[in-house]
Amino acid sequence: IGEWTLPGARFPLEMAQDEDAGSNSLLTYELTSNPSFSLALNENPGGKMQPEIVLERALDREKQSSFELVLTAVDGGDPARSGTVQVHINVTDLNDNQPVFSKRVYEARVAENLPAGSLVLRVVATDADAGSNGRVSYSFGSVPDGVRLLFTVDSESGEVRTASPLDFEEKSKYSFRLEARDGGGLTSHCEVYGIQVGIMDINDNAPSFREAETELRMSETTAPGSRFPLPDAHDPDSGRNSLQSYELSGDEHFSLAVQAGPGGDQRPELVLAKALDREEAAFHELVLRASDGGDPARTGTARIRVTVLDANDNAPVFSQAEYTVRVAEDVPVGSTLVSVLATDADEGPYGEIKYS
Repeated sequence: IGEWTLPGARFPLEMAQDEDAGSNSLLTYELTSNPSFSLALNENPGGKMQPEIVLERALDREKQSSFELVLTAVDGGDPARSGTVQVHINVTDLNDNQPVFSKRVYEARVAENLPAGSLVLRVVATDADAGSNGRVSYSFGSVPDGVRLLFTVDSESGEVRTASPLDFEEKSKYSFRLEARDGGGLTSHCEVYGIQVGIMDINDNAPSFREAETELRMSETTAPGSRFPLPDAHDPDSGRNSLQSYELSGDEHFSLAVQAGPGGDQRPELVLAKALDREEAAFHELVLRASDGGDPARTGTARIRVTVLDANDNAPVFSQAEYTVRVAEDVPVGSTLVSVLATDADEGPYGEIKYS
């Protein structure tokens, strides 16, 4: 009991148990006579009497630091039976100072690739009291469960360390409360916030395309200069570590243009640089490469397949420009005189040939 406790304060004591029934289990209590304390009985909801010690006068630890009392429980049997328990009262020194943090707000910035167990920051709280009243321990205040999975706090040193790897792409900032408690039960809180894992983002993600392969279909009559949208890449990193550039390779018929999107993002476009000829090449294989600005840079690729659609841009061609046939004058009607052959480089209906 603290020496600052005001007279009239009550302190519940342990209730005695009696396995008998009826009047044999009806208990009354007695307390050793002492001018500083008296006994009060408080009836609980179950009808049993709860013994309580009542402080009758102010305590002074410097005059008397402890008291030894005896609580006796007597049942209602005939003859009555009793049991006793020792009540040892320690008078504690006045804990009139709570811990005080060196800062109200602590800030830290760490890299997201910090290994588990790495130091994030150290908080310091001091207490002007002496002994256990001045001994400070640290713990989390009321924080989400996710914080406890990512961070630990050493109760003695106040060091906050990582408990598991951090991920900037999952969350870039954490805010939570730390608590300092002295040996007398007084507490103080500080806010720890602004743990910005994003400031020191690590280039741990390469740009990636949602589709690894894309097919474009265009007619061989498509005019040079025509543009076609290409799939864009995504990079969850930030700053220079995010997506920076695109590059196209694979065929001289095509070039790359990059336009700025509504949000400032880059939108790649395929530009037809040279007229197509399906009869020369029915397919074109291209590679679109996206690169970030990390050091070293990381890249992602997508394959672009251009299918050239046929146009009726070829006339049939005979295998010979002129056929000479010598026929006897008495050849029967209906006889085959000669077979001619023409071919067409187009496909489908454009390549079907009729003779007349």
